[in-house]
Amino acid sequence: MASDRKKFGLLTASAFVIANMIGTGVFTSLGFQLLTTQNFIAVMCLWFLGGVIAFCGAVSYAELGAAMPRSGGEYHYLSQIYNPGVGFLSGWVSLIVGFAAPVALACMALSSYVGRIYPGINQTVLALGVLTVITAIHMLSHSFSGKFQNFFTTIKLLIILVFIIVGLTHTSEGAALTESVRSFSFKEIFSAGFAVSLIWVYYAYSGWNASTYMANEIENPRKNLPLSLLFSTGIVTILYILLNLVFLLSAPVGELTGQVEVGLISARHIFGQTLGNGMGILIAILLLSSISSMVFMGPRVAQVMGEDHKIFRFLSKKNSKDLPINAIAFQYAISFLMIITNSFELVTKYTGILLSLCSLMTVAGVFVHRRKFPDAQRPYKTWGYPVTPCIFIALILWSICYLFYEDYAKTFVTGEQSVMWMTIMSVATFALGLVIYFIDKSISRNDAQKSRN
Repeated sequence: MASDRKKFGLLTASAFVIANMIGTGVFTSLGFQLLTTQNFIAVMCLWFLGGVIAFCGAVSYAELGAAMPRSGGEYHYLSQIYNPGVGFLSGWVSLIVGFAAPVALACMALSSYVGRIYPGINQTVLALGVLTVITAIHMLSHSFSGKFQNFFTTIKLLIILVFIIVGLTHTSEGAALTESVRSFSFKEIFSAGFAVSLIWVYYAYSGWNASTYMANEIENPRKNLPLSLLFSTGIVTILYILLNLVFLLSAPVGELTGQVEVGLISARHIFGQTLGNGMGILIAILLLSSISSMVFMGPRVAQVMGEDHKIFRFLSKKNSKDLPINAIAFQYAISFLMIITNSFELVTKYTGILLSLCSLMTVAGVFVHRRKFPDAQRPYKTWGYPVTPCIFIALILWSICYLFYEDYAKTFVTGEQSVMWMTIMSVATFALGLVIYFIDKSISRNDAQKSRN
């Protein structure tokens, strides 16, 4: 029992962040980016900017996490900085899509990779099976969760490093990319397609704030939480740029465009059909680390919401091993339903918008927190303040606005879709969250009146 309650050190906290970041996005999103932006320099700029956004976000979150070291991430920060209603909406987003959706997408990506190698397999059943097994593992033990995470994150980094090293020595698209570099124009950077693709990249980088959700379970969080954010973000940015360089150097752009399994396509060109399929299986296996990390993190937000709001009180229940058993089961149910829908692109964009908006409010909260609580202890202060948080806010706003415009244009200009699904889903999620918040407040008022009487 004592070992289960032992807190995580910097290494394990960083492993959770790295595992959260390196997952579905980097091995699936390039194909969708190439639908709107095919110039090599523009694509590399996308991934560099994604790293800049993640870094600027991480240094901002690091200040808030060190000043308010409690589990819950944006939910806790926004409740303290603005008001409980704003925090509730952020927690609601985390509860519904912040972790459940990425878990579902990672399970779907894993099954898609395996399904491309073994066409006869039922991809939905495989995705649901992976979700069930990983969830069961995290219901067993706190210490086992940490060991499982460290092991699979180490394996993940080794596979990626081998892929990058071998890939850089087997380049077949150098001439095509040289021509692409020559045709580069800065107009590409300021195009609508570039801004929309940035959401895909931001989704791939999402998870850089992971350790803020488990602050209560980290040793010396005022020191280790900021370090875990900065250390992990730097490593992942380098790996992402190199991985996408390998993808573009090894396989023709036409083969990658619009495809989910870009890692498998690239691996087949680098290693040949048989060994490439083997690498594809390894990529699918390393997605287990991402799924595991998010299955662990998400319920911690739900647990904190359950502690603070009566309508979600059932989510705060822990078992004999001090694990938030109901919150884990709740997230499992939402991920299960999303896997059944089998709509990868729509769920990714919808998730990206909601998470971007919550992160934007949190980073802007650095300015508000300093003004509202001038005497608060700040063991870590945002590096590059106020420039870094402003860069984050500007880039996120730019991409979100273009994404909403794309949804409008596809519906009313080109007629590619009949309904603005992404916009409607985003607005409906916030609206439902507000309704539930006011119901919760009403329940709390009634209970208070009963206790006084």
